[in-house]
Amino acid sequence: MSKDSLLSSRKSDHIRITLEKDVLSDAATGLNAYHFTHHALPELDLDAVDLSLDFFGRRLTAPILISSMTGGTPQAAEINRILALAAQEVGVAMGLGSQRVALEQPEVANTFQVRQYAPDILLFSNLGAVQLNYGFTIDHCQRAVDMVEADALILHFNPLQEALQPEGDVRFSGLLNKIEGVCTGLSVPVIAKETGSGISEHTARQLVSAGVAAIDVAGAGGTSWSQVEMYRLKDENRARMAAAFSDWGVPTVESILNVRQVASDLPVIASGGIKSGVDIAKCIAMGADLGGLAKHFLESAIISVDEVVLSIKDLMRQIQISMFLTGAKNLADLKNVRLVKVRGG
Repeated sequence: MSKDSLLSSRKSDHIRITLEKDVLSDAATGLNAYHFTHHALPELDLDAVDLSLDFFGRRLTAPILISSMTGGTPQAAEINRILALAAQEVGVAMGLGSQRVALEQPEVANTFQVRQYAPDILLFSNLGAVQLNYGFTIDHCQRAVDMVEADALILHFNPLQEALQPEGDVRFSGLLNKIEGVCTGLSVPVIAKETGSGISEHTARQLVSAGVAAIDVAGAGGTSWSQVEMYRLKDENRARMAAAFSDWGVPTVESILNVRQVASDLPVIASGGIKSGVDIAKCIAMGADLGGLAKHFLESAIISVDEVVLSIKDLMRQIQISMFLTGAKNLADLKNVRLVKVRGG
């Protein structure tokens, strides 16, 4: 199989496995260890609670991100179209899947190009950071941004997944200086994003020193890419190797706190096992700015645009009710709401 065919096949496999198999990490996000203090008298009208915010120069209706998922195949093109239409209708942010395939195969660039469906949304371009060690340059990063008219570029980090893939790219040495070069020279902000194994305090310090404009923690507790790769692998020995890492990573809660320990003002996107608007509200109270979900929206996108819109609006209402019940009239207030750690949690 050619390199191009392998990339396309891998992307199709990822969608199919994520939808059909149990690929949830054995790790816990840590969110269940915290709860809000209920206010029986919030002195606030529910419908007066404001979820809106500004992020990278775009106004968002709510602190919700449709996290990066896919691209490069006809099925992926339709998923991206549906997600973009829903994001535009409701006014939330959206990330695209890795555009490496579109840079190497320009004929599939259209599977990522959603601006025609969503002219007003906050949109993130996406490339694997490790590709900077495999011939990609700042020019490739700029081309990825320009290809989709993005507001920012995600550089994603997936060393565990790469280490488990027979075809994985595992040369991560010397990467930090190249990331710094992209952060300095690119026309848009750079977001550093893990893909399900979280961010340690050490990594947060490295990324802040490189000049990233935001960090998406993508902590352990959600989709486990070691488990996705386990289902892809035909070799039983390699599959067992992947299974051994089912609980690997820094939990989502710990990842948020790690970034906040290093940089109190850096924008943080919380993702990794977020299941509800209550989870998003908890993450914001811990210091995050947006909450990202992927599989949640993928399952809706294979049904219809309306189903994705409904999913987003359900999350928004859950965030709004959480804020109402804690007396937070806006997101700034929510950041000052104190979470209580469950005893023994």
